[in-house]
Amino acid sequence: MKPRPRSKDMAGPAKGRQERASPRTKTATPSRPTKSVKVARAASGAGKRPKAAAKSAQAATSTQSGKSSKAAKRRTSPKMGGGAGTKSGPVLLSGGNPQIAKADGNAPVQAYIAAMPEWKRQVGARLDALVERTVPNVRKAVKWNSPFYGVEGQGWFLSFHVFTKYVKVTFFQGTSLRPPPPGGTGKDARWIDVHEDDLDEAQMTTWIRQAASLPGWLA
Repeated sequence: MKPRPRSKDMAGPAKGRQERASPRTKTATPSRPTKSVKVARAASGAGKRPKAAAKSAQAATSTQSGKSSKAAKRRTSPKMGGGAGTKSGPVLLSGGNPQIAKADGNAPVQAYIAAMPEWKRQVGARLDALVERTVPNVRKAVKWNSPFYGVEGQGWFLSFHVFTKYVKVTFFQGTSLRPPPPGGTGKDARWIDVHEDDLDEAQMTTWIRQAASLPGWLA
């Protein structure tokens, strides 16, 4: 006995039921982030691994800190030039000579002495004291970054200047002193180089007294 063939009508409903039982569903494709979102993630470190994000944040902090430090240095660093008016004191020129603005009076001379480097400051203070003690009414000024000493109406008789290894003391009428100071070959001026331990106060006082009694240099 032959099996009866299945009719198309019998297969159709079963197939239809099977298709209805397992319908295909479409999976939603995630949308790509917009450009603004990417920028925001890059700035915040989102999407990076924890270590990478930490390094990025640390680098940003270091950069900002470095900029702040440089800005602070620019604000606090003294301006060079201009003589007596910077936060760190007067500028020291060649040989360590203080740059002091030209002015009359005791104040600029004391500013110069205070700015003299190392042992030279003590030499300057001793010279200034010797002049004051020997010539009570001495006139003082700073000219060409050097203290000047003179007598009113008579002119300048002495000046000194800082060099690397000594303080140069100049007498403008040095050829008229006895004995004349050893330095110099000019017509009138003579000088002596004073080192750390060789200031002869007795001889210097004699020269100062003689020089103050002579017509000085008018400048």
